[in-house]
Amino acid sequence: MDTHILVVDDEKAITDLVGIYLQNEGYQVTLAYNGADAAKAILEQDFDLAVLDVMLPDIDGFELLRTIRAEHTYPVIMLTARGSQADKIEGLSMGADDYVVKPFRPLELVARCKAQLRRYTSYGTRAQDEDTAELSVDGLVINRDARTVTVDEKPVRCTPLEYSILLYLVEHRGKVVSVEDLFRSVWGEEFMASSSNTVMVHIRHLREKIGDDASNPRFIKNIWGVGYTIEG
Repeated sequence: MDTHILVVDDEKAITDLVGIYLQNEGYQVTLAYNGADAAKAILEQDFDLAVLDVMLPDIDGFELLRTIRAEHTYPVIMLTARGSQADKIEGLSMGADDYVVKPFRPLELVARCKAQLRRYTSYGTRAQDEDTAELSVDGLVINRDARTVTVDEKPVRCTPLEYSILLYLVEHRGKVVSVEDLFRSVWGEEFMASSSNTVMVHIRHLREKIGDDASNPRFIKNIWGVGYTIEG
């Protein structure tokens, strides 16, 4: 089955061009030029990735993101206007996996899509040749074969990016993982000044899902000025 990507933007010329580039890479693409059509597609079709413009004439990209995250964990890339740092933070905190700033080059967006799809298709498959598929820390259990996360036997729905962050920290439990190392390993990109904030937002969102109080953390501890650790 072809990888299916949803692209939503009210600028038809941009949307159509992005669609052509993605189709040339062999992806099945559904295009939407407004929020209503996009919402209908999200509810009725199966996707492997979505690209959502924040500013739409009816239902904005954040509302579409909420609709997706209510039922799905596939990657979401947000398109934001230049300098809209608040949009980036809000999108990441709601479960977006990446953002691309307008104006952008179509090839840049295609590259971001490929990176997210690689993470999604390999979700939870690392280190499965080891003796055990399960990693457990104080009631937090990651099953790498089933690709599941539970806390006190209750399932936690993670996006592929959140899962990768948690898995990396648990695999390195007992050690302090620097923000730079976490970003390079999980995002697979070079660390920049804004990367620290990106990591912080995802950690905060992940903590909310696993019921971890930042002021008195059970799992993810913040070592100020250094990074994060999960004590083994």
